[in-house]
This record gives sequence, C-alpha cells and structure tokens, in this order.
Amino acid sequence: MTGVKETQNTYLSSFERFEKNLAGGGQSWLHEIRRAAIQRFAELGFPSTHIEEWKYTNVAPLTKIDFEPASNDVGRVSAEDIARSPLVEPGSIRLVFVDGRFSEELSSLEELPRGITARSLAQELQYPDRKGGGNATLEAHLSRYADYNEHAFAALNTAFIEDGAFIEIQKGIRVERPIHLLFVSTASDRARVSHPRSLIVAGRESQAVIIEEYMGPDGAVYFTNAVTEIVAGESAIIEHYKVQQESDDAFHIATLQVEQERSSNFVSHSISLGGALTRNDFNSVLDGEGAECMLNGLYATDGRQFIDNHTLIDHASPHCTSRELYKGILDGKSEAVFNGAVIVRKDAQKSDARQSNKNLLLSKDATINTKPQLEIFADDVKCAHGATIGQVDREAIFYLRSRGIAEETAHLMLTAAFAQDILNRMKAETIRARIEEVLSARLSFKEVL
Repeated sequence: MTGVKETQNTYLSSFERFEKNLAGGGQSWLHEIRRAAIQRFAELGFPSTHIEEWKYTNVAPLTKIDFEPASNDVGRVSAEDIARSPLVEPGSIRLVFVDGRFSEELSSLEELPRGITARSLAQELQYPDRKGGGNATLEAHLSRYADYNEHAFAALNTAFIEDGAFIEIQKGIRVERPIHLLFVSTASDRARVSHPRSLIVAGRESQAVIIEEYMGPDGAVYFTNAVTEIVAGESAIIEHYKVQQESDDAFHIATLQVEQERSSNFVSHSISLGGALTRNDFNSVLDGEGAECMLNGLYATDGRQFIDNHTLIDHASPHCTSRELYKGILDGKSEAVFNGAVIVRKDAQKSDARQSNKNLLLSKDATINTKPQLEIFADDVKCAHGATIGQVDREAIFYLRSRGIAEETAHLMLTAAFAQDILNRMKAETIRARIEEVLSARLSFKEVL
C-alpha cells in the first residue's frame, strides 16, 4: 500500500507542475474542472480488488512503475511508421497523436468537407476564454459526460486534459470519408504515460464513421489513459470502431462515454488485441426517445495478457433499443473479464435490450470471469441476457478431419468462424477487410479467413 500511495503522490506532484506551466493560459472553466478532478483522484486513489467493479482486475502492476509524463521531444514517428497501420488509407480524414500529442505533419486534414471541424484539442483550448475566441462547443460538452467522481482513471485523465481530438459535425452533414484518430506510443528508455482526451459532437441528422486506433512498438512499456466523449444529436448516425493493438508490455485504460439524443443510432465495434493490462469502460446513455445502441466487441488474449471489458447501457428514455454481443478468444495463461450492465429506468417503458457474452478458451490455463446483468425498474420491457464459456467443439474437429483437413487447420477454421460473427456486423466493408488483416496477423488466420 505504501508503494501505491507513493505512485499516487507522484501523479499529484506531476499535476502541480502541469498546472504551473499552464498558468495564465487556457480557459478558466477548464482549470476549475482539472482542479476538481485531481482532488477527486486524490480522494479515490487507485482502485483495488476490494471494489466490486474492479474485483477481478488488479492494477498493482501499473502502480509499481514510475511513469513520467510524455513530453514534446519524445519518440519520433515517421510517415512510414504510420503507413504500417493497416487501418490507414489514402483519402481518410486522419488525426495522428504521438505520445498523446498532435502531429500536424503526420495528419491528413486537407480539403475537409464543409460543416466539419477536425482539429487538435490543444489548438481549440489555446484561447483564454469564450469571450476571447474560445470554442463554445467545448465549454458545453467537454468533461460533461465521462464521470470522474467515481472513476479514478477518468479523474486522472480529466486532471491532465491537454491534447487529443476535437471533432464537430454540423447539422445534416453526412461525412463520406472515415475520420481516423490514430494514437501512437513510442519506445523510450523511461516508461511514459499519456492522457489523450477526445470530444466528438455529431449534430442533428448528421452521419459519420469514426475509427479510434491505439498502437505502439513491440516490447515498449508505457501507459495510455484515454477518455473519449461522443455526443450523438437527434437522429444522428455514428458508427465507431476502436482497435487496440498496443505493445504486449503496455498498459491501456480507456473510457468511451456516449450521450445519445432522440432517435440517434450509435454502433460500436471494439477490437482489443494488445496490452499487458487493458481495461475498456464503455458507457452509453440513451437519453432521448427512440435512441438505438449496438455494441459489438472482440477481444483476443495470449501469454499472460489481461483484458477487462466493462459496459453500461443506460435506458433513460422510453422506446429505446440496445443490442450487445462481446466475444472473447483466450489462449495461454491469459485472463479476461466481461462485466456488462443494462439499466432500464422507471420511465423507460417499451425498452428492448439484449445482451450476450461468448468466450472460447483455447487453453486449459486461460481464465474468463463474465457477469452480464440487468437492472430493470420499468414493467413494460423486453430484456434478455446470457453468457457462454466453452472450448473448440471436438465433434466439429472430428468432422473436419474426416474431410481431410489437418487438425491445426481445423482449429483455426473454427476459431476464425467464432470471430467472424463480430466482423460480419461491421458495415464499412473496407474497414472490415482491414481489421480482418489485423486479426489474421495476430491469430494466424491468414489461411482460413
């Protein structure tokens, strides 16, 4: 406990230096939020396994490393490095962040369509306040949804808000090209931490595809603590892809908070492959009648990797629909957690919610803890949930082998089919094909996908 307290104090001291460097600049309302967030982090401390929401997730390995803040002069990344990402494609709207800081030279923001703002958050925060030219959308939305009062890592991110992506899509605008947010961490002789913060505001009847990708070099030790807030306006349609392929020695903790207005449609595809310890918190509030939310997730672990997916869909209004399917493929001595909650509020009549978590264990030493749950306070609803844990079907293996297919190939075919169910839900064909390439490389599916 002494070591954990010392690590916590290191972040508190780092914050004091951070705020001192910002003195006299930025926006006053944000300084107040930062101060409140660091105070809350000091009160909460790092979560322990005694807390129900962290029962199976031990963050002690993270607290034992003295991470230092990433600075402007760390790790250089070239255009060739960026091109190695399979999700990078010519013509996309791309914002690249290196160790949490925006890189204009690696980004691709030429000829943005009318009605779209895509910029670095740091650029938008440079004005002293709204009267001095500050962004009113930022003040109205930034840090208004991701709750830092109960979540220590969200509090830590909020305290260190400095850079990330700011996307605003005006009413009625349909973005034809994907918007790609690429967060690249670099190798260093010192373990570093970054706190990327992103805000995406989609206006009424707008439509967009967002890709959020995290990557880093093999063997690098670093900590990415990310928070993304998305506001889906009335009748807006957002398809969001998150692909996490961090270094297998890295730590990745992220919160995705979505606020949905009337008749909005939000679809999430979450792919988690890398990281020594990963925690994904996804929360969506269906805060308008007729809102729809669909969550699709695939996580694959090996070695001693640990991945925790926590989801919360809050039916706060009537006539809302949610669908959730998360699948896990676990090998080696890896561990995973799925904790999915659906809340149906008292006035959210006619809600329709279905949730499922399915897991495939490829090793007898792999472990999964799954907990789908419903909290229903209305009486006119249709809700269901369930979870399965199993191994590759031996009868299916026997059938394939009887057709002349080698046993190893048969295993790959059945595992690939298990994953394909998630991939088939991706509407953007080009993105789906590229994610299939990522999975093929990671899980040796090249011969069967």
